[in-house]
Amino acid sequence: MASQGFTLFHVVISLIGIFSGLVVVGGLISGNRMPILTAVFLLFTIATSVTGYLFHNDHVTPAQIVGGLSLALLAIAATGYYVFRLGGIWRIAYAGSAVAALYLNFFVLVVQSFLKVPQFHALAPKGTEPAFVITQGIVLLTFVVLGLVSIARFRPEPA
Repeated sequence: MASQGFTLFHVVISLIGIFSGLVVVGGLISGNRMPILTAVFLLFTIATSVTGYLFHNDHVTPAQIVGGLSLALLAIAATGYYVFRLGGIWRIAYAGSAVAALYLNFFVLVVQSFLKVPQFHALAPKGTEPAFVITQGIVLLTFVVLGLVSIARFRPEPA
């Protein structure tokens, strides 16, 4: 079992990834590259997924599957941003995969909130109740819209 200190570390880097990611998505929508915040977002979101594998489990968990998907999306985002410098199709690949990776982190935030925050847990103790499903539906719809708008509007100035 992971220590409380490690769990806190994982939560803090997750929150840094989420908050920096939200700012980066704002930059995508406004056409701003935000190189420092983009690096923070990618680094901390990768660290979140990697540290998630360090929690002891006897079998593959849904969280590990989400972490693997997130790492694949982050590899696409980092490649598009740093290797191909957002050229051609890589602009779309970067914007779409960055928003999708942020969504997965936010999805896990909602899951963990309903598991760990007593007031939320009381509304959906099994994670299948309407409060949980509606919340996740709103989050998904929000990120689909953010992703589509980001892809459509992200036309950064050349570096």
